[in-house]
Amino acid sequence: MSEKVWRNEDDGKNSQVRENSWEQRVESKRKKQKQERQIRAAVYAGILLVVFLFGFVTGKGCQGGAAEVQAAGGKIPDVEKSTVAVKMGEVRKLPEYVDEQYLTVNPHSRPGKATGDIHAVVIHYVGNPGTTAQQNRDYFEDLASGEEDVYMSSNFVIGLNGEVIACVPLGEVAYASNNRNSDTISIENCHPDETGKFNDATYQSLVKLTGWLCRQYQLDPQNGGVIRHHEVTGKCCPKYFVEHEEAWKQFLQDVDAWLKK
Repeated sequence: MSEKVWRNEDDGKNSQVRENSWEQRVESKRKKQKQERQIRAAVYAGILLVVFLFGFVTGKGCQGGAAEVQAAGGKIPDVEKSTVAVKMGEVRKLPEYVDEQYLTVNPHSRPGKATGDIHAVVIHYVGNPGTTAQQNRDYFEDLASGEEDVYMSSNFVIGLNGEVIACVPLGEVAYASNNRNSDTISIENCHPDETGKFNDATYQSLVKLTGWLCRQYQLDPQNGGVIRHHEVTGKCCPKYFVEHEEAWKQFLQDVDAWLKK
């Protein structure tokens, strides 16, 4: 990811406006998302009612109703949030600790393009000390307007408290790893200070998520299955892992140990 999530150094005035209106924008987004969930829930409930009545009339009852939906190629989703991501037609259920807040499909942060086969997980740092996972996710969403003419996102962002937000579904391209976007999965990580070192909560979630992805895609963390953004472009990202090679090697060992549990 870029050294700064926001282009603060080039536009201090706009940065201050963004900071002052941050809470209002986040609250507005949350209200909008809640309304959208309520509408989806109402629509889904209506569909279920129709299917149930049809099943009752035809003698299939509730079991027949679910069968009708599945036979038509539909899924029975959780109305509050979907826990299913699709990669090349294969369904993958994300771990319960992942908060799915997928970006709107747009040219700047979620192009909606399918990846190819996955060959690695790429580790990043956000480059903006003290920012949260939610703030970085919302920044990616704001890029959809095209006003900044920036192309940037990530499949996942891990926060300072170890929270994990999914921004781009597995199986879709995220704009994070340059010429490796189409065959990798990206994880951005928040950090408390300029050193770029992850705190323990962030680190433990990173080990767990990386290990889970390696297991899903049959990747070897110590044989090219987990790489730094640095390996792709030569960039100092994630900063601490680039400047402290021993810490990077330890991280790969920790992921490998998680896989062997």
